[in-house]
Amino acid sequence: MGDFTGGATRGQRSRQQWTVDPPFNTRVRELVRDWGTEKFHELIEEMIVTALKIARDQMNVADLKLINRSVKEMRYAAKVFARFQHFRKVAVFGSARTLPDASEFKIAEDFGKEMVAHNFMVITGAGDGIMGAAQRGAGREHSFGLNIRLPFEQRANQVIEGDPKLINLNYFFTRKLNFVKETHAFALFPGGFGTLDETFEVLTLMQTGKARVIPVVLLDRPNGNYWETWMKFLTQHLLKLGFISQEDFSFFKIVHNVREAVAEILQFYKVYQSARWVGKRLVIRICHRLSRKAVVDLNEKFADIVRSGEIVQGTALRQEKNEPKIWNLPRLILTPSRRSFGRFRQLIDAINSSTIA
Repeated sequence: MGDFTGGATRGQRSRQQWTVDPPFNTRVRELVRDWGTEKFHELIEEMIVTALKIARDQMNVADLKLINRSVKEMRYAAKVFARFQHFRKVAVFGSARTLPDASEFKIAEDFGKEMVAHNFMVITGAGDGIMGAAQRGAGREHSFGLNIRLPFEQRANQVIEGDPKLINLNYFFTRKLNFVKETHAFALFPGGFGTLDETFEVLTLMQTGKARVIPVVLLDRPNGNYWETWMKFLTQHLLKLGFISQEDFSFFKIVHNVREAVAEILQFYKVYQSARWVGKRLVIRICHRLSRKAVVDLNEKFADIVRSGEIVQGTALRQEKNEPKIWNLPRLILTPSRRSFGRFRQLIDAINSSTIA
């Protein structure tokens, strides 16, 4: 599914001008070659050189342990997820304290079951409560668990415990990185500090363009007011004080049943497939060509986010040749300003509602 930032982070040259002694550069290249690296050997070489630089930086042992363990955790998690790249995934957050007799528990279980029925896999924090409910609905075969090691007892729920797709992590930041990196939708249920932390993390990354825009649904029980209360804080304080913009509310939708939540996620991928930055251009991959009138309408409605030129319908750019599986999909190509990413979400909604050619 490609880079989770959608290429939003400007790329560096594939080979940097290393500052390690030239003889070491040669030895590193020989080591990578002898190891049998088939792809992306320049990046492997650069990581080794970074490690050699660390050896000269006189770091304390605590910093060395943190860097080492973080890299090991990210490497292992990427290895686990790599086998399932062809599946879309939905991450489910919510309180581990939610009891099995709570209506939210039943909703989370039904949601997991429905998403699997639509060929999604489910990622949770591997705990009990909402997380365990979603994985009970999804089933072990279609579940991933990102379990966090805590000072007090923290065990994985019965559905995912012992499964090869259970990943135990020491740091919250590597855990959250994997949630964002691997998922294609978020479903957020009522919860405590951790749930709200993850909610704001997801919204911040999309708002700032550091992660691809994907659907976010905020689920609650029928007649529940958890997310409405949260929404009042955003509206009456953050928006009123000018700390966020009106279009930022486009990143998420509050729903009170499984049907609406599933429909919101599926609608997001009705026509839209993915997006990628190629230099200054945003390339939006779509499943079907749009009518000429639909493209004209998009240009009229979203002229404010186009920095130069206009939105044009075309084919894959040369720089996308490393994604052969989606090479034949039609494209919408524009040169936008890299701000107001809430308007990008509105653009995706408009694309999904457009007339197909």
